[in-house]
Amino acid sequence: MNEHERLWHVTVTLCGEPHDADLVREALERLQNQVGFLHSLLYAPSTAELQYWEEADSMLDAAALALRFWAEHRGVCGLAEWQVVGLEVLERVTFQRRSV
Repeated sequence: MNEHERLWHVTVTLCGEPHDADLVREALERLQNQVGFLHSLLYAPSTAELQYWEEADSMLDAAALALRFWAEHRGVCGLAEWQVVGLEVLERVTFQRRSV
């Protein structure tokens, strides 16, 4: 991380047509194995929520990366063609304050 980058906690929520829960889980496992930095994965047949830390200069940069994340890994990991329906990006200090 360079001196200008900050750490952001990102939560991306996706939703779409239902898929077999086992297929969703397997695709998310492939995603976790490919990127390695996801610290929380929640899923159901028609939704998924990913949480991870992102290094970026600004919240806008972190958000832009997050909005592209699913689509960039969809083909390789066999992810469902779901759409982002929620995005939360919090600076590290703000995220940590929540857990106090």
